[in-house]
Amino acid sequence: MIQPKNTALLHLLENDLHRGEAESIALALEIEHDIILLDESEARRVAGSYNLAFTGIIGLLIKAKREGSISSLEDEMRRLRTNGHFWIREDLYNYVIESEKKMDDG
Repeated sequence: MIQPKNTALLHLLENDLHRGEAESIALALEIEHDIILLDESEARRVAGSYNLAFTGIIGLLIKAKREGSISSLEDEMRRLRTNGHFWIREDLYNYVIESEKKMDDG
């Protein structure tokens, strides 16, 4: 595993974020990256303040659905909630499910 070299930045980020999120953001600032995976809203806010591109697990699932890597976004999200104990707001969950239906119809 690669550790960020800028420990001062890491400690600063840890004032607002969990260690893993702070390490991810610090490392993304040090190395060339395309996108960083973050699900927590505060981590996303901080990443945005550094102009880092980010997505979350839902974004990855939507991309996988569009690329045909998964057959059902709803099944995968249900599995995340049930087996992974992944929390998602109910309105966002419903929005994603409705979006999948539009993808399938379109």
